[in-house]
Amino acid sequence: MLLALWSVWQGTAWTTSRYDPYKIPLQTVVLTALVCGMVMGVAIPRAFSEAGLMFAVAYVVAQVSRPVILSLALGPHPYRRLKVRMAVIFAVTGVLWIGGAVLPTNPQVLLWAAALAIEYLAARFGWPVPGLGRSTISKWEIAGEHLAERYQQFFLVALGETILVAGFAFSRGTYGSGHAWAFGLALATSILLWRIYVQRAGRILGEAVMKARHPATIGRSAADTHLVMVVGLSATAIGYELLIEHPVDRFPAAWLALVLGGPALFLAGRSRFEYEVFGRVSPSRWIAILVLVAAAVPLRYLPGLAAAAVAVLALGAVAVVDARRARGAPPEPAAPPF
Repeated sequence: MLLALWSVWQGTAWTTSRYDPYKIPLQTVVLTALVCGMVMGVAIPRAFSEAGLMFAVAYVVAQVSRPVILSLALGPHPYRRLKVRMAVIFAVTGVLWIGGAVLPTNPQVLLWAAALAIEYLAARFGWPVPGLGRSTISKWEIAGEHLAERYQQFFLVALGETILVAGFAFSRGTYGSGHAWAFGLALATSILLWRIYVQRAGRILGEAVMKARHPATIGRSAADTHLVMVVGLSATAIGYELLIEHPVDRFPAAWLALVLGGPALFLAGRSRFEYEVFGRVSPSRWIAILVLVAAAVPLRYLPGLAAAAVAVLALGAVAVVDARRARGAPPEPAAPPF
C-alpha cells in the first residue's frame, strides 16, 4: 500500500517539477491524483478484501491518466515520447492491478507485487518499451527547489502520522504510568527524528539539487532515500502503538524489530541523504545503527519500555553530535557528488 501511494505521489511531484503547474493539463493531473489518492486512502483498510477493486481502479486511473493527459498536451515536445511509454507500461500493469483485485488474497498480493515491481523497474531503467526506446534519467530537466519541497513535505506528513498513531493509541483506554512513559518516549522519538532530518541536509536539499551536475539523478536518488526514511517512520509508528498498549510486556522479535528497526532504517536512509547533499556520511549514524542492532538480543528479555528507551538514547546521541558539529561553525554548503 505504501509503495503504491508513494508511486502516485512521486509521479505527481515529478510532473509538477518539470512542467508549468498553472497550465490546465497540469492542474487536471494534480486534481485527478488528489481524488484518486483520497479514494485509495479510504480503501486501504479493506484493500485485500471487499475494497480491493476500489483501490486498484483509483490507482490505475491516477497512473494512466497522468501520462495520457501530458502526451496530449505536449504535442511535438521531445518529452511526449516518454509519456507514451509510461502510458503503455501503466496500462499493462493496470491489468494486473484490476485482475488481482477480483481474486482471493494470496494471488491478489502476488499480482499487485508483480505490478509494482514492473513499474519501479521501468522507472529505474527509463521506461523502456519495445519499438519506442527508453530515456536517460540524468538528462531530465526538473525544478530542483520545487521537488525538494515535495520530499520534505511528504516526510513531515509521515512524521506527523507517527504522533497521531501514538496519540490515538494512548487515548483508547485508561492507562497507568507505564503507558504514560511509553507515550512520552514515542513523542521524544518523533521529535528526535524531526531534529535529525532537518539538521542541515534536510534544509538545503533544494540547494543540492540546483548545484548537482545531474539534477535529475540526485532527485531520483533522494526519492529512494526518502522512501526508506518513510518506511522507517511507518515501522516506528506501529512499534510505538504496540508499546503504548503493552509497555511492560516482553516484546516478541517482530515487535522489537519495529521499535528498534524503524529508527535504524530511518538512520540508514538519512545517512544516504547526507551523502546526496554533502558527499559524506557522519560516523554517528552508523554507530547508532549498530547500537540498535546489537541491543536487540538483550532487549528480548526486558519490557518494551527498555527497547524504546534505547532507541531514544541512540537517536538523542546522533542529534547531540549533529548539534555540536554545527555549533560555532558557518553553515555547511551543499556539495552533491552527482
